[in-house]
Amino acid sequence: MIRLLIADDHPIVREGLKRILAESPDIQLAGEAVDGNEVLSLCENDDIDVLLLDISMPGPGFLEILQRLEAKHPLIRILVLSMHPEDHYAIRAIKAGAAGYLTKDHSPEELAKAVRRVYRGFRYITPTLAEDLATLLKADGATQPHEKLSNREYQVFHMIGSGKDTKAIASLLSLSPKTVSTYRSRIMEKMKLSSSAELIRYAIEHGLVE
Repeated sequence: MIRLLIADDHPIVREGLKRILAESPDIQLAGEAVDGNEVLSLCENDDIDVLLLDISMPGPGFLEILQRLEAKHPLIRILVLSMHPEDHYAIRAIKAGAAGYLTKDHSPEELAKAVRRVYRGFRYITPTLAEDLATLLKADGATQPHEKLSNREYQVFHMIGSGKDTKAIASLLSLSPKTVSTYRSRIMEKMKLSSSAELIRYAIEHGLVE
């Protein structure tokens, strides 16, 4: 029996996921989490095999959650579930310790298949993501400006690029506005940009936001 923890802050999404996975007799719901802190708390128990983790929840960012669970609970297999295309977060998620990355436009059957695959110790990646990973390995260290950002900086960068202001970002990430501003300054410096408008334009031009 696969003991599954669902982490998503939207009740409708959680209910939908539960109904989908209820069709799989080998998958048992072990709990639900609505923010990053609750995810970390519930994973302290020994009854979680697979964590189905949404990337956009309040509290610690999903990349931080991945790194902390990888260090403290390496036996928990983590499948990231996202509305964002693979080229936004997938490679960072895999590098941070995720066993797989699945976008929410996949079929219910594919979701169950992905849960079973990561539970058995394999990675779940699509052919497109596999090509992206291969290309990255062949790049010989060549990186674009946004790839120089830390995981938290990239998360803030993505939110700014999506048009969110400092107050909204602070609320979503459970940070102070001053801390968000500090991250923004670091991002500007690393990427050699001088304004939020330039950052938004960069994000759009590189296909990093919808």
